Amino acid sequence: MNTHILEAAVWRTSSYSGQGGDCVEVADGVPGYVPVRDSKVACGPVVAFASASWSAFVAGAKDSAPSVGGPGVNGVRQR
Repeated sequence: MNTHILEAAVWRTSSYSGQGGDCVEVADGVPGYVPVRDSKVACGPVVAFASASWSAFVAGAKDSAPSVGGPGVNGVRQR
């Protein structure tokens, strides 16, 4: 991936992230990819996922969201 694309990227954290700074950031607007980095190390390494793979990950995470008192280990549904 061209580093010039990442230099111009606009990074964001999830709206679910707390104020502790222990989270990851994603960049929008990179065609075909979703770059991910550690929010504490903005100049550090970036992992770029194919957009389809990232979408599948997010959908799976939403589908497996913890439910209070729900089945599974620690409230997380098992498949």
